[in-house]
Amino acid sequence: MNVTQQTQSEKKRGAFSDTVSVIIQALLLAVVVRTLLFQPFTIPSGSMLPNLLVGDYLFVSKYTYGYSRYSLPWAPNLFSGRVWAGEPERGDIAVFKLPRNPSIDYIKRLIGLPGDRIQMVDGILHINGEPVRRERRGTWTPEHGGPAIPVYVETLPNGVSYETLDLTPRSEGDNTPVFEVPPGHYFFMGDNRDNSLDSRFDVGYVPYENLVGPARVIFFSVDNNSHPLAFWNWPSDMRWGRLFKIP
Repeated sequence: MNVTQQTQSEKKRGAFSDTVSVIIQALLLAVVVRTLLFQPFTIPSGSMLPNLLVGDYLFVSKYTYGYSRYSLPWAPNLFSGRVWAGEPERGDIAVFKLPRNPSIDYIKRLIGLPGDRIQMVDGILHINGEPVRRERRGTWTPEHGGPAIPVYVETLPNGVSYETLDLTPRSEGDNTPVFEVPPGHYFFMGDNRDNSLDSRFDVGYVPYENLVGPARVIFFSVDNNSHPLAFWNWPSDMRWGRLFKIP
């Protein structure tokens, strides 16, 4: 091998080594961002209609509530509780691990704080014996057609307002017993009140440790009949008005 061939070989090895190094650094950065800062989630069901649509992709803030074992990939049992803990706020849309099966992620609205008494009476949310203000605001029509659904605006005691759907006037979740939220737990409900499995049903109270974080921004959204990787359909299927929307 002459000097020129040796130099070219060394350059190729150096370029390959640099490429591998860049890939490793990018992967490590992605792991750090996903574990400590922001994690992407997609909306798989209509339980949070009309505020979150099937096909929305959003970032969840991992640091807002602090970190638990469920903040880490594969949830290794390294510690219990939370470190650098932050208090969730009533009205947050948050991702949490399903208590009976922590491998499943749920996203709902935080309604009840530790010590609260939560009850639904004739479709009206009650917190600590007081009805939450609820006002009719038009209707919502499904994306691919269907009957218009009544929309109501709820305003929680801390001033957080949001829209809810009321599919039927007398559904299973419209009248419930009083739920007394235990210490260290939270009560979650879907905004699509008649089509949400939440703390009124089999979800139950959610331990603080199971909270992943609040939803911060929708970064991508496509028609729920479209595959997100079918980029050739994006011009027609992308919900452009939802990009970078705060949920």
